[in-house]
Order: sequence, then structure tokens, then C-alpha cells
Amino acid sequence: MPQFSLAARWQDLRNRLLADGRFQRWAARFPLTRRIAHRKARELFDITAGFVYSQVLLACVQLRLFDTLAGGSRSAADLAADAELPLAGMQRLLRAAETLRLVQRREGDLYGLGELGAAMLGNPGIGAMIQHHTQLYADLADPLALLRGRSDTCLSSYWPYAATDRPDQLSADQVREYSELMAESQGFIAGDVLDAYPLSGEVRLLDLAGGEGAFAAAAATRWPQLQVALFDLPAVADRANERFQKLGLGPRLRAIGGDLFASSMPPDQDFVSLVRVVHDHDDPQAAKILEKARSFLRPGGTLLIAEPMADTPGAEPVGEAYFGFYLLAMGSGRPRTKQELCQMLEQAGFSDCQEVKTRRPLMVRLIVAKNG
Repeated sequence: MPQFSLAARWQDLRNRLLADGRFQRWAARFPLTRRIAHRKARELFDITAGFVYSQVLLACVQLRLFDTLAGGSRSAADLAADAELPLAGMQRLLRAAETLRLVQRREGDLYGLGELGAAMLGNPGIGAMIQHHTQLYADLADPLALLRGRSDTCLSSYWPYAATDRPDQLSADQVREYSELMAESQGFIAGDVLDAYPLSGEVRLLDLAGGEGAFAAAAATRWPQLQVALFDLPAVADRANERFQKLGLGPRLRAIGGDLFASSMPPDQDFVSLVRVVHDHDDPQAAKILEKARSFLRPGGTLLIAEPMADTPGAEPVGEAYFGFYLLAMGSGRPRTKQELCQMLEQAGFSDCQEVKTRRPLMVRLIVAKNG
């Protein structure tokens, strides 16, 4: 028989108690355990009701409710008329959104922004992701089918590069929608990355798989000495060059199109960034990306990986629960811990792997390593 540790035996005893209905009722009455019992019950219910909460948020985003309330308090009747909803429907939505701190009831029948609704206005990329989640929820309607290997998912169609052997052949129409989403969502983490790791001492930056260039443009704007190259699929690189020209950054920024796994560049870059790239790929492809990144760096150059990670203290479900299932539905990639990424970097020939603290590790964490 297997031998269990003292900790494992204690956990089994604890679980038997927690599963016992009589113990649950006693804990809910006893003064010293009442608050704990109530909190655990709320946590379990929030997991059960999480989808409903997210749909309340989706309805607010689809109605542009937060933008409307940013102009001042409005009555439920006015909001219902603007949204072309029955008054009873709008009142139900507002009451639900109030409990989630998305809106706040003011005098009489007036409503204004709640603290979380106000935070939404400062992060437009979040709204884009919320609307995008309708596809994820469709794929999660049958989670067991995903776990058994279902491949015909909504997200695999949305991110076509994850489901093709020739991503460099994707057309402009095929990359447009997901490129726009990447640009919007990259915008609210670019500042966190650049605040945590200043590039004031770098000259040549290569942003690998940088999409439309939201991160590259933010870096070039903040540090005028940077000469920035972005590498992505040809159709995506075209979109990035259009962005750079509109921003007046064309002379210092250029986007190069190609197949990341097949293309080559001179090994003279001071700094290579991979912003939310590695976790999108399975282990063999991720290892090749790291090897490619090293081949583009000068000796002693720096590689930066910026992405959400597994085992983030205080945000563990974001890694394995959210991104674990999102990437499963997408058809490629997995969340990784800092230790796993550092091991992969070492195997690719990097050294001195370190984490750099960010303001919001839930959104993005940073790892830097040296070439050689």
C-alpha cells in the first residue's frame, strides 16, 4: 500500500469533516467557526455562479453602460430607453451590476458608475476581451469534449495561426480580427512591462511575434534612442507598419514579415522581447522560439518574456484555470511557472534567468535572461 505523509492524512481527515453535513451545520452555528463557514460557502457559490456574473458584465459592455454613466448619473428609465430594453429588464440588470460593484445606486432611481465599472473605462482592452469571451464560453459549453481533444473550436478558428502548418500564408482578412484584439489588450500591459524593466540603456530592440506593434510603439515612444524591429507573420507585419506610419514612428520602427520558425536575422540585437508569446505554444514550438530568439541576440544580449504565468501568488486560478482552459480551446500552448520557463531558457542556452517584479502580476509577469 502507498505510504501517505502526515500532511496528506490530515488533509484527508479535514476533507471528511468538511464533507459531513452535520459538521457543516455545526460550523455554521458555532461562534468561532461561523465566519469561516460562511466565507467558504460564499467562495463555493461564487465558483458556481461565476458564469452568471460574467454574463451580467457582458450585458453591461454590450450596452456600453459604463461609457454612458461616465457622463453622469442616469435613471433606470432613461437607460432602458437608450438600450431599447424593457424597464423591468434594465432594473434587473442594474440591481445585479450594483451587487458586483459595476454600478452604484445614487439618489432616488439614479445610477452612476461603481468602482469596478470606473476601472473598466481606463482599460478599453478589457472590454474587447469580455466581448471576445463569448467564443470561449461557447467552447466551454462541453468542457469534457475539450479535455478529450476536441479540435473544431471557436477559438481555434479565431486564432488561425495556432491551427495551421503555414501561418505565414494567412491573408490580411484572416489576421485582422485577432490582430486588433491583441493590439487593444497589449495596450494595458505595455506600461507595466516598461515600468518594470526600463530600456534606457538599450539601442536595438527586436519584438518577436509583436502583432500590430502596440508594445514596440510604446517602447519607442518612451525611449527615443531605441531602434525597433518587429517580427510577425507577413499580413500582421503589414498592419504594424501602417500603425508605425500613423504614429510618426516609421523612421525608427520597422516590421518584418515571415515565418518565425524558418526565418533568420543578423545576430546583433541588444534586446529581444516575447510579449505574451511563449504561453501560446506547446513545448516543442516554445523551445524553438527561445532558440530563435537566442540566435538573434548578440553575446550578452537580453531576452525578456512577459506573460501571465502559472502559480502566481494570490492569482493561482488565472494561470491553470483561466489560461489553462483558454489555451486548450485555442488549440495550442499552456501556462507555465517561472521555474519551467527558466528551465526551458537554460536548455536553449540562456543564463542568469531572473524574475522582475511588476505592479500587476495577475496581468503580466516578467522573466529576463542573458545570451550565454
